[in-house]
Amino acid sequence: MDSRGLHAVTGAFGFSGRYIARRLLDAGQRVITLTSSLDRPNPFGDAVRAYPFHFDDPAQLARSLEGVEVLYNTYWVRFSHGGFNHDQAVAHTLTLFAAARNAGVRRIVHVSITKPSEESSLPYFRGKARLERALIDSGLSYAILRPAVLFGPEDILINNIAWLLRRLPVFGVFGDGRYRLQPIYVDDLAAQAVDQGRASENAVINAIGPETFTFRDLVTTLGGIIGHRRPVISVPPLWAYLVAWVIGRAVGDVVITRDEIKGLMADLLVVDAPPAGHTRLTDWAREHASQLGVRYASELARRHSSR
Repeated sequence: MDSRGLHAVTGAFGFSGRYIARRLLDAGQRVITLTSSLDRPNPFGDAVRAYPFHFDDPAQLARSLEGVEVLYNTYWVRFSHGGFNHDQAVAHTLTLFAAARNAGVRRIVHVSITKPSEESSLPYFRGKARLERALIDSGLSYAILRPAVLFGPEDILINNIAWLLRRLPVFGVFGDGRYRLQPIYVDDLAAQAVDQGRASENAVINAIGPETFTFRDLVTTLGGIIGHRRPVISVPPLWAYLVAWVIGRAVGDVVITRDEIKGLMADLLVVDAPPAGHTRLTDWAREHASQLGVRYASELARRHSSR
């Protein structure tokens, strides 16, 4: 019998899940993935076996998790679109947690968000808070990681800011642009997840990077790094949203939502905590300046390919 532990990663063919799976494989662990995109190319070949989520069949979902020691959950939805919403994502995740418990999974490492709150008016933050409470109340061993913004070769937000800077004569920020965010490198998050998978104590960790930016400073910094400095102007949030909507129509995507603007401007992507990651966005962006923002990264295309 193989003595290596069996680990399950949701969405190992996607963004953060792929980095978690790679670190587990590099550590000599056996890995399976739960995914809604079985037809998507498997970057790990035979090293990672894929199973469907089976949210409509909890017993089958639990059977897929039999023998799993640790479940790493990255499953979520950035915004409601095309008949799928945050409430459904919450319901599916609750089904996943119950299946893990029924299958005898030892520990769940769950990716959440900074400053979740069940009293929030924003479905994203409210839903994440509900899932945190459910996991804490489940009786399972858990680690909850709370990143603000992820960056890396496949990211959307940082790349698309650079994409806009390469193409627009000016860059408009919502209001004064002084709201802050603390990006973490996706592989630093993966390292934190794998470390927590080895642990046994319950933990809630603000998984933030070592740099804090105001949104205005982030735009200015990225413009300088990629060689496309633009005047940064303050725009009323509704006007800026309408411009983003027009751009989204042109590229066939949702560039940003009203709720995301509200979350940014409410300073929900910054916390007073030591950094969990060590990779500086500025260093990474300089290393990848020639590729950053060259192509638009579509959230809807990514979602479509993950179905």
